[in-house]
Amino acid sequence: MMTTTTLSSRQFNQDVSRAKRAANDGPVINYRSWEPAYVLLKHDDYRRLAGDEPSIAICWISRVFEDIDFDPPRLGDGIFRPASLA
Repeated sequence: MMTTTTLSSRQFNQDVSRAKRAANDGPVINYRSWEPAYVLLKHDDYRRLAGDEPSIAICWISRVFEDIDFDPPRLGDGIFRPASLA
């Protein structure tokens, strides 16, 4: 179950570590002048909500997916054809 934490801008600025720890359990809403201004999320939660998949560059850099086989199509496998100008 996700827990939502609310912090004023002052509380957030005084204890950023607390905000990060709270983000492990759910979103941290940062208020400024009694209005929600920002939301702090773990990156994995953000990616899940945004529907983002990691790019191949990120996977290569992070080496998270070393065990995934990637075999791109080769030239000459019939995927390329001459342009037809007729």
